[in-house]
Amino acid sequence: MEVVVDLGGRPGIDCNGYCKFCYFKGVDKVEPMGCRLCSPIKKGCDYCSRAIIEIEPGFKPLDMLLFEVSRQRGPFEPDMISLWANADLSCYPQLLELVSKISGGRVPVFLDYTSGKGFKNGNEAEALVKAGVRKLSFSVFSTNPALRRKYVGDRHPEAVLSNLRTFCENCDVYAMIVLIPGVNDGEELEKTCRDLEEMGAKGLMLMIFANSEQQGLIFGNGPVIPGVVPHSADELKNLSTDINKRYKMRVIGTPFWDPETGAPFALAHHKSELKRLPAVEKSATLVTSSLAYPLLSSIIQELSDKVNVLPVKKDIGSLITQKDFWEMDITGMKDRVIIPRLALAHDREIMKALRRDGKRRLVFRGPESLTVESELSIYMTRRQVLDYEIAAFTGLIEQINDVGV
Repeated sequence: MEVVVDLGGRPGIDCNGYCKFCYFKGVDKVEPMGCRLCSPIKKGCDYCSRAIIEIEPGFKPLDMLLFEVSRQRGPFEPDMISLWANADLSCYPQLLELVSKISGGRVPVFLDYTSGKGFKNGNEAEALVKAGVRKLSFSVFSTNPALRRKYVGDRHPEAVLSNLRTFCENCDVYAMIVLIPGVNDGEELEKTCRDLEEMGAKGLMLMIFANSEQQGLIFGNGPVIPGVVPHSADELKNLSTDINKRYKMRVIGTPFWDPETGAPFALAHHKSELKRLPAVEKSATLVTSSLAYPLLSSIIQELSDKVNVLPVKKDIGSLITQKDFWEMDITGMKDRVIIPRLALAHDREIMKALRRDGKRRLVFRGPESLTVESELSIYMTRRQVLDYEIAAFTGLIEQINDVGV
């Protein structure tokens, strides 16, 4: 059993300032987009008008967090307690006290995202390890202090990197690097990889820098850094595959490649597993993102000729908006349509966009997810990823057989 606790916080504000590459930079109050949680008759709910842009009053008080942990764990001792926030965990003012009290020296604690910007002295990691921290995802960007100071906004980069080393020596550390072409790639990336391996990091996530609406800047705040053309998905795939071969760390590219498991959509690379799936009995169209399209199509073609897949011009399915449904090519769309469950659009408006050719289609939201994101698969084995996808695609096929024609 794992207990997951949200510490709250506000991007940038509770991070000791925005990183230069943060996709929340420039986000102001946005009009509700609509989502799966909205009322059928009204666009806008708490999620798509507030939570989606991570509006919070700030970090939650310590007493509230201790209560949340106690409520979730009940009489049982969990296998792990994961802490995450909309801001940087290292900036939570009572982090050491929180870890000490919830771990009790027995339960391991996972710090699920920090850049270390809240560390100042270089010895904070030692105290946190003694208190119970055993796992971290750490946004390092670069082990070059000057680059961290300029792009991460790190006021104490040497102290932060000293803490990172202590964490690597005592915990399972999964480093994260948002790659900006000409800044922290090339030889700078090689140096960072060498440093991380020497420190003892378990894994490395190479992340595409989102700088356009197609890549996910859906709040009208792009580009984050004008003039920068991010790496393509294929470039990141090749880079992460190469680095994974040459270093002892497990290396993945996100959002779309895990060399070890084949995630996301690992079934596209392990088609012998498809025999575990039920038969597809009815027809429907699946709408998906541009990055998922070739992989999902490859899987569906093996399963049935009754189902087709159509893409939108958005890299990530959970960031598809109403605009994407209006702009997609609906030629060949069948009478029953299944869209990504987390698409950010109101059901009534989606229906209108996908009926614009006069055909009265019925539209349904699909399963929560069909695959494991590569930034999560880094913690999983290939078998775990494949079993997850088999369960997810079984749910999708059952839905097609229920609502299809």
